[in-house]
Amino acid sequence: MGLFGKNRKNYAISLDIGTEFVKVLVFHIVDDVAHVVGVGRQKQGLSDMQGGRVTDIAGVIKNCEKALDQAFEEAKVAPRQCVIGIAGELVKGTTTAVHYQRDDAKEKITVNELKDIIEQVQTRSFDRARSELAWETGQAELDVRLVNSSIVDVHIDGYKITNPVGFQGRDVQVSIFNAFAPIVHLGALQTIAEDLELDLLSVAAEPYAVAKCVGSEDSSEFSSIFVDIGGGTTDIAVVRAGGLEGTKMFAIGGRVFTKSIADALDKTFAEAEKLKLDYSSGKIKDDSEIGKSIKKAIANDCDVWLSGVELALEDFTEVELMPSKILLCGGGSLLPEIAEYLSKRAWTKNLPFSKQPKVDFIKPAQVSSIVDETGKLVGSQDITPMALANLAIDLAGEESVVDGILDRIVEGLRR
Repeated sequence: MGLFGKNRKNYAISLDIGTEFVKVLVFHIVDDVAHVVGVGRQKQGLSDMQGGRVTDIAGVIKNCEKALDQAFEEAKVAPRQCVIGIAGELVKGTTTAVHYQRDDAKEKITVNELKDIIEQVQTRSFDRARSELAWETGQAELDVRLVNSSIVDVHIDGYKITNPVGFQGRDVQVSIFNAFAPIVHLGALQTIAEDLELDLLSVAAEPYAVAKCVGSEDSSEFSSIFVDIGGGTTDIAVVRAGGLEGTKMFAIGGRVFTKSIADALDKTFAEAEKLKLDYSSGKIKDDSEIGKSIKKAIANDCDVWLSGVELALEDFTEVELMPSKILLCGGGSLLPEIAEYLSKRAWTKNLPFSKQPKVDFIKPAQVSSIVDETGKLVGSQDITPMALANLAIDLAGEESVVDGILDRIVEGLRR
């Protein structure tokens, strides 16, 4: 049977264009579960990506083609629908809440009334993201586009509900998470999708995708700080009481540690990368001579990285109490110093933690909506493409009343 011999209707692709690797999953959706049937992985060139951003579109396209071919060959099907991840410091994700006092508490809430409330939230959120990006880049006319949008929660007179239409009440509070990115970054990914002849279901902010794939869908009590360390960036998402408070990213990832090892040990970048991976997997013991040299080489980077985490979390000014759990993923998280620094350093003293947070790794098995039929998704570096596949399940399913209204507003903001 050829690649196009199967019915491709329920098949889709998740494409994680990372700084260090392009990762591809081919999966088919059955009863709200994504079954992974093909995996592809291709190393990026040093000049292809910087800090999670595409810097050489042609180079990235070639790498994507190779990763896609691997996945298609294994899956024996070549679908076109695709979800692509986006990262980088200029991707802004925040949750905005609006309180709305209704004139008549006895009147039932209508769809049109709900639409007006959501529109207020979206306009306020868009203006805030644009002003933040303008301040950070020094470009007042920076063109910004909405990447992701989802309703975090809805309360009427203090009661949490899932669909407010038809309810009565005086005080309505709607919280919506929005992620925005400059069009230069978003446009690069759209160009890549067009060149690869892919039908783009969504471009998703990667920390948003990761935060949505574990725990938060099932429990209104679930709280955690997600930390995804890739080759070029560290992505952070804070989930509190089942709601996504926001996301932050900063441009320190695995490549920074590799470069320090290369400089300190007088190695090429490729040699240093192998040493780092062997050290992370335990093949090089930290009490050996080479292990001690690596530990010393990356010590300053670890301090700077931890300061980045602290600064990112300081921006969550509306969070009264930080979750006491940190969940790690991404290839860079495998360095033993990462979990060690988060667990043992006194970096939390200026943040609203009730106790030192417990640090753990997200395991592929915890992404319950994904079934890996290839046996290749085994580590934290595989979580992000799995998280993107999880989003595709929602995109393929039926929309709720609230999300349907939101989608129409989102389309208006995108134009």
